Formats: sequence, C-alpha cells, structure tokens
Amino acid sequence: MSLYLPVRAKGSAAIAVCGRCQQKMYYDDLKKDPNNGLLVCAGCLDRLDPWRLPARKTETVSLDHPRPDVELE
Repeated sequence: MSLYLPVRAKGSAAIAVCGRCQQKMYYDDLKKDPNNGLLVCAGCLDRLDPWRLPARKTETVSLDHPRPDVELE
C-alpha cells in the first residue's frame, strides 16, 4: 500500500479504506456493496445476490363474474 495517493484536480480529497481489501483510496471511488452495505472499491464490488431479496407476494387470482356451481343431472 502506498504512503500517499496521487493528487486529483476534481472531486473530494477525502481518503477512505476499502471494507474488503483494506486499500487506501479516495472516498468518491468507493461504492456501497448491495449485499451487505460495506463501502468497497470497484474491484471488490459484488453483484446483487437474488437470494437476499424478500420473498415474492402471492397473487390473488379470481374470476370477474363467476357462475354458481350447479349439480349435474
């Protein structure tokens, strides 16, 4: 890990540490991991895991104008 970061002309000069690889980088370069909320660099960023999403709600399927049940003769 380098001692100093190169100077940038634009953006913030705030320095932060990646939550996974522990490298120093500019705060603007970190992104929030969608799975656990850590601030990580672009190399450590994971894709969203669909198993962490809430379960789908069941649909209520009904007929608009149902006929009453009648016995067959």
